[in-house]
Amino acid sequence: MRLTDEGIQNREEWEHKGYALPEFDRQKMVAATKEKPVWVHFGAGNIFRAFQAAAAQKLLNAGVMESGITVVEGFDYEIIEKMYRPHDDLSVLVTLKADGSIEKTVIGSIGESCILDSENDAEFERLKKIFSEPSLQFSTFTITEKGYSLVDGKGELLGAVKSDFEKGPARLGSYIGKVVALLYARYQAGKYPIAMVSTDNCSHNGDKLKAAVEAFAKEWSKRELVEKDFEDYLFNSGKVSFPWSMIDKITPRPDPGVEELLKKDEIDGLENVVTSKNTWVAPFVNAEECEYLVIEDDFPAGRPELEKAGFIFTDRETVDKVERMKVCTCLNPLHTALAVYGCLLGYERISEEMKDKELKRLVERIGYEEGLPVVTDPGVIAPREFIDTVLTVRIPNPFMPDTPQRIATDTSQKLAIRFGETIKNYKAAGKDIEALKMIPLVFAGWIRYLMAVDDNGKTFELSPDPLLDSVRVYVEGLDINSGNVSGQIEKLDGLLHDAKIFGVDLYSAGLADKVKSYFIELTEGPGAVRRTLEKYV
Repeated sequence: MRLTDEGIQNREEWEHKGYALPEFDRQKMVAATKEKPVWVHFGAGNIFRAFQAAAAQKLLNAGVMESGITVVEGFDYEIIEKMYRPHDDLSVLVTLKADGSIEKTVIGSIGESCILDSENDAEFERLKKIFSEPSLQFSTFTITEKGYSLVDGKGELLGAVKSDFEKGPARLGSYIGKVVALLYARYQAGKYPIAMVSTDNCSHNGDKLKAAVEAFAKEWSKRELVEKDFEDYLFNSGKVSFPWSMIDKITPRPDPGVEELLKKDEIDGLENVVTSKNTWVAPFVNAEECEYLVIEDDFPAGRPELEKAGFIFTDRETVDKVERMKVCTCLNPLHTALAVYGCLLGYERISEEMKDKELKRLVERIGYEEGLPVVTDPGVIAPREFIDTVLTVRIPNPFMPDTPQRIATDTSQKLAIRFGETIKNYKAAGKDIEALKMIPLVFAGWIRYLMAVDDNGKTFELSPDPLLDSVRVYVEGLDINSGNVSGQIEKLDGLLHDAKIFGVDLYSAGLADKVKSYFIELTEGPGAVRRTLEKYV
């Protein structure tokens, strides 16, 4: 068995081994996609194959769409050259379910794969032709939040961006610069409308894409490198829109266990490829079963009936509410709590933590008892049902190889939004701040985590965090074996006053003493973390 157009012609063999195959005429779909493209997607990674491409397949199977997706890779061209094209743009989606079962699907919804390389005339001219077609309705993106940034860590323009600003829409080096050049081709072809839809996992993602695009347009217009009306075209929401979206689906790196499972089915050529840019790709992707994509319904050129694939279309305000529900209450705070205490208790899988009765109860109380009373309810997704799914299906999924160490990355940047917003909402609603017991316990746990000593007294490596050096000074000299932490507890005062870290000044909020009290108990020798959880959770 080979994962190619020719290989899947033997449907009986594939289906006998449990694979769902495309139910449409794939050659007809490919021809339709190339002749009249409708949907372009930038970013050929795992989340795209597991989510957007799988959704398109559902619509193609149902006859809702006739053309598929044109996928474009603009960062690592070898993904297309070494993985997509050798497999005729097919891939295998392995859905890992919490009950231990799996679903195997051959995804065949990609009608064409392209490389976003302005130095490659054939590839770039093909993309310009696609963007010049009136049939094109929208582009989606999964290029990560970093992909929209035009500056480095110091706030200075990236070299490629600076060069592209000066040269205009030809022989470009930056990702967004090349995207804007394609929009310029669309403008020149007839000022056709289009929706540019970021589906990256970052707040107000449409605005981030819009700001990056407009920066190029303004610079090129100022230098008279493009026609003067190009700016007006991009700034006209009736022509070019940048909807907000909220996406949620866990798609880990291809798992060796899944690879072995597929090899037992005697599928040839499934080996991973590590590109020269150190991207690890495989012709299969493994993902959880749960998925959410909520999109602001602003498509000036129209769109297919994507809601029939489970996408939720609504207004911008509701998208924002869904994001706040997820990030501030129903998912992210629970993950962070498990990350902090998982590191302290020596766990290596988030799913294993849900078998720990204290940790399970901790996140249940954070979500149901402390978060839900002040949750932002978006109306399109029920918060309680969302938490139910997170705690009973998603986090306990044994197939999901997510680790507390990975999720603990950048915790100093997460506490304010994931917990501080709930504290602010309690205050705004006139609720008793003293009712919050578990959120202060997470804060105290994070400070205990900064000591880089687990509950057995063994040192461990802290996850990357830009503020580690500045926040660890508050726990210097503290030792869980010394018995003197309570006598030095004032060392934490400066940290507890820091509203940038916690979202509020914990002294002003009336929670600082509680955090300090918890912290003292968490540092009373080996086993203190477990004893404290047993006492309070």
